[in-house]
Amino acid sequence: MKIALLFDKLREDTGGIYFERALKETEHEVRHFWLKDANSIKPEFDLYLRIDHGDYKDDLPARLRPSAFYVVDTHLKKPYIKIKKQAGHYDFIFCAQREGAERLKRELKVNAIWIPLGCDPQIHKRLNIEKRLDVGFVGTDGKKNPRVELIKLLARKYPNSFIGRADFRFLSNIYSSAKISFNYSISNDINMRIFEAMACGSMLITNYIKDNGFDELFTAGEHLVIYKNKNELLRLVDYYLEHDKEREEIARRGYELAISRHTYGDRVRQILSYVK
Repeated sequence: MKIALLFDKLREDTGGIYFERALKETEHEVRHFWLKDANSIKPEFDLYLRIDHGDYKDDLPARLRPSAFYVVDTHLKKPYIKIKKQAGHYDFIFCAQREGAERLKRELKVNAIWIPLGCDPQIHKRLNIEKRLDVGFVGTDGKKNPRVELIKLLARKYPNSFIGRADFRFLSNIYSSAKISFNYSISNDINMRIFEAMACGSMLITNYIKDNGFDELFTAGEHLVIYKNKNELLRLVDYYLEHDKEREEIARRGYELAISRHTYGDRVRQILSYVK
């Protein structure tokens, strides 16, 4: 199969890059294009696959078929409006969030399929290093949402931690050296951090994500730990910092799940299976 892959290479740590690497490991011929150059693409490909990169000023021309759009930000209000305006002419819509797939299917009457995000084992990998950090969190504070308060609480109570921004090249080192990795999903979304932290061999603790396919992907207490409020978060972090064996067993099972079922190679196989 000859595949045209479309997304803007603005960063090296985006889903488009991970999908491209996974696609190039298949037997298919893959060529990358910037979305702004889509109008100049010749109709010579077997599939035109667009990966959501968070900018919707350009679109794939409807003349290029068969086409597929992998959308990520359906859980965010403004991006969803833009995604909805563009999604109607694609032959396949793949959604990182199950709720997004169901909503697009309901509102646009389109073939929207849930395929979650994942991890890239070449970037997100377990390193054989000392667990010297109590808590690891790589990301922003989230501004106007409860994550701001939670990461401040963690930073104060567990000063021997890494909480903040970091270059993606150091992500594996941070999570691999953290006894516990922290996540707060802003809009009930199953985000990249969940898969990436688990793939680095750190026990993940994340807020409760209602429905959205979470229980189909993970088993709480087996692959990761969930909390429902700040008091429960601190109690659970205290508990698992004191119980090494339990913590590392959950981390091991989470790691094995992530690298065996939730890589971008797995996602590519799912997409191509649907398209074929």
